[in-house]
Amino acid sequence: MGAEKSLDHGFTAVEAVSPSLDSNGDGAPAIDRELEKKAMRKIDFWLVGFYSVVYIFRVIDSSNYSNAAIINLENGTGIKKELHFNPSQWAWTLSIFSYSYLIFEPSNTVLLKYFRPSRWMFVLILVWGICACSSAATQSFQGMMCVRFAIGMAEAGFYPAVLYHMAFFYRPTEMPWRIALFYSVGQISSALSGLLAFAVSFMDGLGGLAGWRWLFLLEGLPAIILAFVALFGLPDYPHTAKMLSSEERELVARRLSSTAPSGEKGRWDWTSLKKLFVDPTVYTFCIYWVAHGIGGFGVGYALPTVIYQLGFTTTAKSQLMNIPPYVTCFFLLNALGYMIHKKWIRPWTTAVAIEGTTIVCYIILITVHSAVVKYLALIVAVSCAGSAYPVIWPERIRALQGTVAAGIGIGLTNAMAQFGGIVGPHVYSTIYGPTYRVSYIICLCHLVVSISAVLASWFFVRRKDRQRKALDALE
Repeated sequence: MGAEKSLDHGFTAVEAVSPSLDSNGDGAPAIDRELEKKAMRKIDFWLVGFYSVVYIFRVIDSSNYSNAAIINLENGTGIKKELHFNPSQWAWTLSIFSYSYLIFEPSNTVLLKYFRPSRWMFVLILVWGICACSSAATQSFQGMMCVRFAIGMAEAGFYPAVLYHMAFFYRPTEMPWRIALFYSVGQISSALSGLLAFAVSFMDGLGGLAGWRWLFLLEGLPAIILAFVALFGLPDYPHTAKMLSSEERELVARRLSSTAPSGEKGRWDWTSLKKLFVDPTVYTFCIYWVAHGIGGFGVGYALPTVIYQLGFTTTAKSQLMNIPPYVTCFFLLNALGYMIHKKWIRPWTTAVAIEGTTIVCYIILITVHSAVVKYLALIVAVSCAGSAYPVIWPERIRALQGTVAAGIGIGLTNAMAQFGGIVGPHVYSTIYGPTYRVSYIICLCHLVVSISAVLASWFFVRRKDRQRKALDALE
């Protein structure tokens, strides 16, 4: 794939090649393949495996607030009744979480450069775990607003920081399937959150606590434990990773591009930062993240209620009916990640196909009246929505150069997705139920913008690739 070959232009060749070394033939340094596999397995264990486990609980934490809307509703102990929330207040407690994301995501990502990743991740995971547990003790709208804002402030740094941390260890061409696997685990955890909410609903009244309070308490405790695992286990940078041998550390550092982000401190790269904000891809990608966040992910913030109001299930069973959309997304995303990794399909055409399929689903949701057909359309729409960002993330990261620019760029881009969390709860307010036709029309309009932004981003990235090739030819 021509676009991917351009990733390796910054690689340096070793001066001498021993018989045990092998060359990629694409400008990358010659390396010992067996030693490389051994080192990358260790890195994958932490940067993909451990982060995926943490991501499960991060997504459960955010997803279960939507599940809490209907838990034990028939028993009269639901969160809205106990805290006296009207529809507007409930929407605000949902969206305040995304406001803190939007504010703190870019800065939190850059802080990963100035604090060791293991320490910074310890702080983020510990704080959101404590705040999640604290939400079980809230007694008012004001209290829930404060604790939800605090949870968002801590969680804001996690996802983009994981991508940023991966860029310290992996080549851009190695990231698509790893991002897909990491992100798909988050989607399956959305299904687990529904299962957890279903199980916790039977704890209603245990110890004098309502079911929704048990839900928040149980989802925060694992994060506190995982924070200490991150502190003592996570590798920080290739040259300091304790689980690697000295030979493995040298190999991992040598195989990376010279333009890759690094853990070197004391460098605020103003040049790359200026280039970042004059690059049109910054704005086209941001538009895409905003439009897809609202049009694609908006329904996710109210999915339990939307499914419940289709009218063919109880609140408890509605929690279980949240599972198929996210399980479908898990399999779809892993399949797409594998096919992109094998170069059977291209990221850009895949992203356009995902947006087009989602648009068709929303047309069905607007025009069809059958509850079963609508549910099936929701399964496809939610699975496509969850697959869109990870498919295109490697291309977004690839367009960034320099440590500071990468940190700001990743954080800024991902922050744009939070408009989905800000707008989504209001778009899917219960005042538009039970049909939610107005909500679907609003989302459809945003999806048209998102597919246009994908095409524009594709054009600008390809133009940048051609410019790089022209410069290389001159050299």
